[in-house]
Amino acid sequence: MKHFCNLSDIEYLPQWLERGAALRETPDMLGTPGQGRTLCLLFFNNSLRTRLSTQLAAQRLGLEVMVMNFGSEGWQLEYADGVVMDGGKAEHVKEAAQVVGQYADYVGIRAFASLQDREADYAEEVLNGFARYSGVPILNMESATAHPLQALADALTLEQYRSKEKPKVVLSWAPHPRALPQAVANSFLDVMKRMPVELVLTHPEGYALAPSLTEGVQTTHDQGAALDGADFVYVKNWSSYSDYGAVLTQDPAWMMTPEKLGDAYFMHCLPLRRNVVAADGVLDGGQSLVVQQAANRTLAAQLALEHLIRNNP
Repeated sequence: MKHFCNLSDIEYLPQWLERGAALRETPDMLGTPGQGRTLCLLFFNNSLRTRLSTQLAAQRLGLEVMVMNFGSEGWQLEYADGVVMDGGKAEHVKEAAQVVGQYADYVGIRAFASLQDREADYAEEVLNGFARYSGVPILNMESATAHPLQALADALTLEQYRSKEKPKVVLSWAPHPRALPQAVANSFLDVMKRMPVELVLTHPEGYALAPSLTEGVQTTHDQGAALDGADFVYVKNWSSYSDYGAVLTQDPAWMMTPEKLGDAYFMHCLPLRRNVVAADGVLDGGQSLVVQQAANRTLAAQLALEHLIRNNP
């Protein structure tokens, strides 16, 4: 059984990017291979782009779609084995996932990190629980540690707008009033390491990402030095990995401004807090690609869903 749970499920990224570019020009080129099959989307957390783009992509492929806001409508699930369930959790993932698998041919999961227990989050209890017990292929719509659909859309966007053979791409931390997961940053690094770019990571001290992802990546605490000569600047907040889930600083000096951005394109996954993460002038300027990234989310979901359909006949 083939899932789409992480970027490692993309065997050859250049082929996916080539097909994504063609799909942008001809949205119906993949046909309707999902005709007669059902996709169930389970949202443990809120969503705008992921929900709408995935539903649109599924409809273009001929899939029937069911959506459940599991975080507010479902029972609290238990994931550990051998537990005495005499607390607030009413159902075990073993039963819940198997039941969902009876109603759908494919299941999409969106479940954020708790930011309380790094071991549990990086074990991907929710995503892997459904992959293990549902009996059907799983689509990762953002998990505790990864957002492969966003990263694929980011790669499609960069490929769409780059004018150099090897552009300089900077991932910069930005301030935020609350703790956010590392999923988007993790997957952006992961996908950029597979592309012909000069990749630079910049963040304040204490915000290093997982060593397995940052190995070999040029990293600096000097944002200005990192941005020098950048062609694309991806801005994102994430909480501490080492002091897991902590907000160590909210230094406004890390906010992206038009002056810092220079001639580079600006990228962000959205939603974005204006004048905290980036200034109005950045979002409203002609170098912002955030809407184009959101549009490419549909292409990314079409490619991922077709991967599930074609590889799970």
